[in-house]
Amino acid sequence: MMKYSLLSIILFLPFYLAAQSYDNVESVEYDANENRFLVSNGNSILARASDGTLSFFGSGSASYGMEVMNGNLFAIKGSQVRGYDLTSTEEVMSITLSGAQFLNGLANDGNNRLWATDFNGNRIYEIDVTDMANPTSSVVVSNTGSTPNGIYHDAPNNRLLFVSWGSNASIKAVDLTDYSVSTVLNTSVGNIDGIDTDSEGNFYISHWTPAGITRYDSDLSNPQVVVVPGIANPADICYAQEIDSLAIPNNGSDVLFVGFDNSTSLEGIIDEQYQLSFGPNPITTASSLTFQLDNREHIRIGIYNVEGKLMQSLLDHELDAGRYNVLLSEIQLSNGVYFLRMKTENGIIQRKMVVR
Repeated sequence: MMKYSLLSIILFLPFYLAAQSYDNVESVEYDANENRFLVSNGNSILARASDGTLSFFGSGSASYGMEVMNGNLFAIKGSQVRGYDLTSTEEVMSITLSGAQFLNGLANDGNNRLWATDFNGNRIYEIDVTDMANPTSSVVVSNTGSTPNGIYHDAPNNRLLFVSWGSNASIKAVDLTDYSVSTVLNTSVGNIDGIDTDSEGNFYISHWTPAGITRYDSDLSNPQVVVVPGIANPADICYAQEIDSLAIPNNGSDVLFVGFDNSTSLEGIIDEQYQLSFGPNPITTASSLTFQLDNREHIRIGIYNVEGKLMQSLLDHELDAGRYNVLLSEIQLSNGVYFLRMKTENGIIQRKMVVR
């Protein structure tokens, strides 16, 4: 389906405010009511508005996984799980998970239960937040049989799915009727960090070896790799179903946003700003990239291979406001798949291109 072809990648760099910049990013969550992303940022939580501006989410802090549930943001901080009201940003819940060695991934059932993985302890905790003033926890899996990282509540199958670290990393299931653990899939990738789903029930996993994102259908078969050149150490991903966009913590220092074929996705926001058009694709002598600048700006345009290596620079100039057209008829590249990347002062737009 065309919906799942990669259309654009937007990398928002930390240039908005020096005091509000990405640092030690591990997890991203989408707050649909406010149309914003919330980012765990070491000793703080950042809120990224729809226009790309960053602000502090109150005085909240998160070190690893986060989940939005029932008007609250729940976040792992050390050996604790904390809850923050999404509107006021005030802390409304806190619980210390006894014996936890390295809390990492977090999942929720949309009601009153959370689950946290213990990366070093090979355990899974269940947290009941029915009474926010007196939350309770218990270890529901004492031995995962692998190093657990990201975790997801698969409601239709009444199970948890968690991904694992290591080579040929596994995706495992926890049956919520008896908390038994089974292996769903042994993958061909290593060090899986995050897992999430789109509105069609397809699963996305982030992995470090090779670094990238892989999509599986709803029964975790038929993988389709979403190629993201230059990605490094992709962490706890978030698929924002309401805007068909995937947020990827990238190398701990920024967040990569992948928009899919939907007018409400993040690609539409930046494309509208620059009025960007690209085609025909595969490349012909008539292919070009056209864009609009509202202000004077330094623009860099280059072609990269799938490993993220610059193959050909097309433009690197300070340009006045106006409409521009970059012809692609003179590119000298072997047949294959490449990425056309335009770096602006507001981020990076990237398009997949084919040379035949």
